[in-house]
Amino acid sequence: MEKQKGADNNRGKRFAWMSAIFLSFIVAFEIAIMVSPFAFFFYAVFNPFLLALTQSRTTRWLTAFFLTHMVVPPNGALMVVRILGSVFFVGGMLIFFVCAVQVYLGKLLKKGVAKKGLYTLIRHPQYLGLGLAALGLAIIWPRFLTLALFGVMLFLYYLLAKDEERRMTNRFGESYISYMNRTGMFFPRFVEKVFTGSSKPQQRLGLGKAIVIFLVLLVVTVGSGFILRAYTVHHLPLEQVNGIDVITITKEDLITAKQLVPSVLQDPGIASKLQPIENRKGHRLLAYFIPIDYVMQGMIADTGREWKLFEQHKTIGIITENILHPFGHITGGHMGHAAKGAHNLSMHDSPSMKRRIIFIELSKGNKGLTSPFDDFDIDTTRKPLFFVDIHLHTGEILQIRDTPTGSGWGTVPTPMF
Repeated sequence: MEKQKGADNNRGKRFAWMSAIFLSFIVAFEIAIMVSPFAFFFYAVFNPFLLALTQSRTTRWLTAFFLTHMVVPPNGALMVVRILGSVFFVGGMLIFFVCAVQVYLGKLLKKGVAKKGLYTLIRHPQYLGLGLAALGLAIIWPRFLTLALFGVMLFLYYLLAKDEERRMTNRFGESYISYMNRTGMFFPRFVEKVFTGSSKPQQRLGLGKAIVIFLVLLVVTVGSGFILRAYTVHHLPLEQVNGIDVITITKEDLITAKQLVPSVLQDPGIASKLQPIENRKGHRLLAYFIPIDYVMQGMIADTGREWKLFEQHKTIGIITENILHPFGHITGGHMGHAAKGAHNLSMHDSPSMKRRIIFIELSKGNKGLTSPFDDFDIDTTRKPLFFVDIHLHTGEILQIRDTPTGSGWGTVPTPMF
């Protein structure tokens, strides 16, 4: 009876751990769900949770983003981080599947413990692969919530690995202990010795040690996110033009924006819309200067149904570009739908000859915003106002249109940069 009770207890623990890990991947795959036809159903459940987090200053940061998602990575260091996101995800999934095939073939052929391939160096390459894939997803869809759950997931992998090793030791005895002594848990033994010293891998995990490991993982993962966010914000293609903060998708477009925005602000219709906000103490105006067919513009404001990607059924193409072809984003930004038919248009009418300026009102409760960098503070409130389409060469204003409250995804917290 006691043996059966213990087995049931172990199954319950593994189910709870695996459920938590599954939840981590669901949140990390928000990037895929967000541009899919299932976004409406997903956010019917998930968005109330996100909005609840934004109600408190202690949890609001979880819904924020720590790396560029809309803006092209503005320097070499951030480009490397972005490329590593795809490398980690693809490489991690390959490691997981190759090792999974090896393990299940071994079970089918009754070969005992897997000790070949990557298993000659580390005992849990499948968990390593899943960890790398989760890190890659956290970089590709860099919401702090994803990063925090990544830290939790790493801890759960550690607990699962320790539980598996306990069961393998009970089953195979000295043979498995000898294998543990010559291999590392998640990295080669000589690497792990640098951090763990000469401690024996079969040591029992005490509660105190488990808590320390958990806290260290959270501090390292989340702390890295805050460091990357601060670095990113201070390297954005951002300039103040005639009292208005202007951000562009690429660094090259910032030069064009500085030339065109002043004349746009002189238009009487636009000036009358902006003047009330400019007179509000502590408020700032932020203008996104983007290609007219920029595919991610729905995350900034509701600029039209064609930019609500979950209604366009282009999920596979967008996800493939983000994950398998990061260089496409780095070299040219997100390709717009309209650009695909641009070869049928004259140069004057081509989308490449037009830019869209989306004006956003920013505020921060009773606190004032004093610099352009404050525009991207986690506590800043954003209110889309209207957008203006202009021609690059002539400076002609093509249209002015008000935008509804929220973004193309309604009230879902979306990236600021």
